[in-house]
Amino acid sequence: MQWILQQFEDTQKLADALEHLGIRYSWHKVVPFVGELIPEPDVQDKQAVVMFGSYTLWRYAESRGFKPGVFRIRPFVHEEPWQAHMLNGPGALFLTTKEIATKLSDDDRAWFIRPVSDSKEQAGAVKSSAEILKTARKVLSLDPDEIPSGSLRHDTLMMLTAPARILQEWRIWIVNGQVVTYSLYKDGTRVTYRHEIDPDALEFAQSLARLNEGYSPAFVMDICRTVDGLRLLETNCINAAGFYAADLVKLAEVIDGMARDLQPDS
Repeated sequence: MQWILQQFEDTQKLADALEHLGIRYSWHKVVPFVGELIPEPDVQDKQAVVMFGSYTLWRYAESRGFKPGVFRIRPFVHEEPWQAHMLNGPGALFLTTKEIATKLSDDDRAWFIRPVSDSKEQAGAVKSSAEILKTARKVLSLDPDEIPSGSLRHDTLMMLTAPARILQEWRIWIVNGQVVTYSLYKDGTRVTYRHEIDPDALEFAQSLARLNEGYSPAFVMDICRTVDGLRLLETNCINAAGFYAADLVKLAEVIDGMARDLQPDS
């Protein structure tokens, strides 16, 4: 597998793991708004290339026909096998930024809000209706042509749900339907990165992967423990998600091995 990396603190950790495994990689910068790479990578086999860095790398990967390139995922909230296990699934509102400005009450009610897609226009957060409306109106005050790529737009679909009390949060890396590695990233209200997971949380994550085996060859799943039990928080693109305290040597080894599965039959 040929590894193409965009320079970030997290991708440096991945590079360290690749060096440990003796796997070659190359560093590249992304030209803002254009999406070209500097330097242009010298690709040996388009059928065995993987890219890690910002989410926007998917455009470059798809335009060049790289496989696997970037593992894009569908919005998790629409995945029927998972809906009964989602933290923010039941009773959710799905509104575009434009619809929020006309349909959401201007009050102090708290909502958990996040974009439905994995496009990173806005991080998921708990906000009041008044705060959400203020943001929506600010976006709508701009002409669509004035809005930078990757920012909230008039037609960005958002999910709004009632906030829940979360006790612990874990990130899980899943490749070929199997949990490869994991990391605790929040304990109560304290952000902390530790390579640990409770046995029941690990089994919960693996059971969710089995429930929806065709979702993606590789992705990241965030799960949490609440006062009512374990729940699915969200999924993320594995190529652009923070690594926290994951075992990156194990993750890199498994992804690199996917090159053998991608080769056409002789």
